[in-house]
Amino acid sequence: MTARRGPRPLPAHLALAVNRALVTMAAIPSAPGSTPWNGSWPGFVPRSTAGQAEHARILRELGAGAEAGGFAAAVWQRLAREDAALLRGILAYRAHPWRRAMADPPALWSEGPARLLDYGGEGPAALFIPSLVNRATVLDLMPGHSMLRWLAGQGLRVLLLDWGVPGAVERGFTLTDWIAGRLERALETSVAATGGPVSLVGYCMGGLLALAAALRAPARVCGLALLATPWDFHAGGAGPRARAVAGLLPGLEPVLGTTGTLPVDLLQLLFAGLDPFGIARKFRAFGRLDPASPRAAHFVALEDWLNDGIPLPAPVARECLGGWYGASTPAAGAWRVAGAVVEPRAWRGPSFLAIPRGDRIVPPESARALAAGLPGAEVLDVAAGHIGMAAGMKAEAVLWRPLRDWLRR
Repeated sequence: MTARRGPRPLPAHLALAVNRALVTMAAIPSAPGSTPWNGSWPGFVPRSTAGQAEHARILRELGAGAEAGGFAAAVWQRLAREDAALLRGILAYRAHPWRRAMADPPALWSEGPARLLDYGGEGPAALFIPSLVNRATVLDLMPGHSMLRWLAGQGLRVLLLDWGVPGAVERGFTLTDWIAGRLERALETSVAATGGPVSLVGYCMGGLLALAAALRAPARVCGLALLATPWDFHAGGAGPRARAVAGLLPGLEPVLGTTGTLPVDLLQLLFAGLDPFGIARKFRAFGRLDPASPRAAHFVALEDWLNDGIPLPAPVARECLGGWYGASTPAAGAWRVAGAVVEPRAWRGPSFLAIPRGDRIVPPESARALAAGLPGAEVLDVAAGHIGMAAGMKAEAVLWRPLRDWLRR
């Protein structure tokens, strides 16, 4: 049994927990007129009325005369309990017996590591396009909880483009190589196998790739479904953070130049930056679950997928970080594939956009900007997060069924 490596990169998540404790202790307020707890930081009393009331309540609970020293001790004990709970959750995850053992469906086509997988089914055909940085298995997560297998049993012919892990050739690919090359050839095979145009269903980054492919070959595409797909990377006040991500490129160049990729652990760090303490929260919660429960198995399945990412080819990393994040090239009308601008308004077919309102990876405002650019788009507001929408415990109700109904139409 292969040992689990997650949550990746583990040293960074453990360091975050330590730093959280240090920063918290350094920021502890002291009671009016008292000596700061460590003798070096200035005393602090909250300025707001609500803050002062909370400060007084804490001191009352600690008991008369406890003041800042007792408060610091109580906070330290709580931090220690939370860090212990984090470690218990990580160890419970690593020791959990669940392992994914689902056989892949047959492949209709392959090129390099990419494969076109046929999930079968009867009815209108849909080709699913996942992101380049995560395994396609998020759409085929576990027995009894697979979007693709569920849809194949609901009156649809379901195909999946599994990009695979980039090899020596793919490490030199640009987005044009992926879209005008691999994706177009997979689309051509899909049309030949199903006897007519297919709907393209893109998830996250895959939605941008699907849109570009649909604009290049509209005769082969009868519908365009975009799930949690970004467009304006600076929308909703995200500009400063997006440009900060782009600003990391010069520091990443030695790694990009040496390996030809942006490695998985660095990608995970970038995503972790969206919610630095989110990993700790969810592992503390996991440690409280019954390991034999369906919810625990589902958590493990998702974490295994998250920690089994795919390195991003260096040219794509530069285009995404510098162009998409740094300059928001899609929304600015400056993103080009094979020399042509990717312009949503040029799409004349039906379109469906699922926008999760709790998305921290793709802010809803970013996805809504794409909806505004697609004439007549049907928009589904999803009460879920980025991953929960596609593979969460409630995914069938919040996304799979509406998507099925739209694809049937």
